[in-house]
Amino acid sequence: MLTFYYHPLSPISRRVWLALLEKEIPFQPVIVDLSKREQFQTDFLTLNPFHHIPVIVENGFRVIESIAILDYLEDQHPHPPLVPACHRERTTMRMIQMVTVNELVSKLSKVINQDHVPLTADVKQQLNAALTFLNSHVGKGGYFGDTHLNLADIVVGATVPLFCRLGIGLTDYPALNQWNNHITARLAWQATNPSDVDFEAWKQLLQRWIRIAMKRQKRQHQNN
Repeated sequence: MLTFYYHPLSPISRRVWLALLEKEIPFQPVIVDLSKREQFQTDFLTLNPFHHIPVIVENGFRVIESIAILDYLEDQHPHPPLVPACHRERTTMRMIQMVTVNELVSKLSKVINQDHVPLTADVKQQLNAALTFLNSHVGKGGYFGDTHLNLADIVVGATVPLFCRLGIGLTDYPALNQWNNHITARLAWQATNPSDVDFEAWKQLLQRWIRIAMKRQKRQHQNN
């Protein structure tokens, strides 16, 4: 059986969790408690020396990095398919995945910490550009794969609902807003959606880590 190392509040882990549920792949869950820094323990570092989640192990084969894991799951568990057959649609799917990772997820720490440090005009412009791009790529059938769920929906679906929960509205992006309402009603999204209490605890933990990192950077800058 596949073993899935993750944390239930990690949006990166959620990508893989959603795919496992949508494909109905049996798995053994192993929670890596980030608040206890279990990702730095020796046992986990043997799985991923970069101390990141998620990780999967199946039949002795280990895969790290969520996008690589999604590709592996599609290859080894092809039904139901989450990758289009058409090469242009596959390319579009990967493009949407990478825009989400590079242009949205990269801003996550700033969005999480906006209660303490307001978003700058540049960050707001970058978020708008990414959300506008995604809005323009929602298919008429309601998914990024038009009428069928694909891995673009999985990656965006682990990200955009989180940004909404952190206060980023979708009013100016009607197609994306409709997609968000549709995707979060699916059973896999409902099953992986954290409670308000757990979400707030996760948010406060990350805000604390961000403040520590900012203080460390400030000290390093002063020392230089």
